[in-house]
Amino acid sequence: MGYKVAVVGATGNVGQEMLSILAERQFPIDEIFALASSRSIGREVSFGDKTIKCQNLEHFDPSQADIALFSAGGTISEKYAPIFAAAGCIVIDNSSHFRYHSDVPLVIPEVNADAIEGFKARNIIANPNCSTMQMLVALKPLHDAYTIKRLVVSTYQSVSGGGKEAMDELFNQTRGIFVNDALEQQVFTKQIAFNVIPHIDEFMEDGYTKEEWKLVAETKKILNPKIKVTATAVRVPVFMGHSEAINIEFEKPVDVNEARELMRVAPGLLVIDKREDGGYITPVEATGEDATYVSRIREDITIENGLNIWVVSDNLRKGAALNTVQIAELLLNRGLI
Repeated sequence: MGYKVAVVGATGNVGQEMLSILAERQFPIDEIFALASSRSIGREVSFGDKTIKCQNLEHFDPSQADIALFSAGGTISEKYAPIFAAAGCIVIDNSSHFRYHSDVPLVIPEVNADAIEGFKARNIIANPNCSTMQMLVALKPLHDAYTIKRLVVSTYQSVSGGGKEAMDELFNQTRGIFVNDALEQQVFTKQIAFNVIPHIDEFMEDGYTKEEWKLVAETKKILNPKIKVTATAVRVPVFMGHSEAINIEFEKPVDVNEARELMRVAPGLLVIDKREDGGYITPVEATGEDATYVSRIREDITIENGLNIWVVSDNLRKGAALNTVQIAELLLNRGLI
């Protein structure tokens, strides 16, 4: 049996990745709809070995679709996701708009698959933030074994998290430096080429940014509300792939070798942890891959029950599009659609 699937925001980086992954994983589809704004009507996007033309989201009848994968930003999701849901279409939303609603499950299939049952309240499922996603895939087996007490995370996030315009700005600034052109700065608050910017999303009253707050709030909702989390989110001049240095304090004593093995056998994780030159993963190796990678696993000798790890993932795949498709697969596997 096949399903009718709509991808909302089909012309964006994540929307195109969703279409690619749906085809790669042979999701059972009878009909696929690529939806976008009016300015993209008729634009062709790829779906496997086919090309499909974009339709206007505003004029689309949502009752035509069984599942809708949204990746068009919070404003679009706020307006259209409830309309699709009311028409009987299950919405899986990649924006931040519904993540913190108590009646909308926030799901990472490898971490809290059972939470998906809660979608029936509103017919909407939320996809976590990309940086939260890879972190919690890595932390889940450790939390189950040792119970996480506190996290200190520093993220090194690629410009693709800011969309195509952000990627273009890094490219243009990098080229401009080599040819001695004036550097245009439109997307980022500082020069991004050959620089790092400790600022992602809006600043909040307490001095943290919203990106940092997301790591805190989503970890508590998905993993455990008792976990204490502090974060610093940094934009780095990398096109694809987010990296994180995570310091973990556990309730119970942790053995480094046992922790490494727990992560090695956990779903969605690949451990590359050789204590030698190059024996770790960087964003270059993770780009285009489905896995979340863990390296640099070592004891933190400054605290009791402490561990440090390095986590890398392709933010457009597992951090967004892949997780969305995995949620749809979970719906099918559990007979919820």
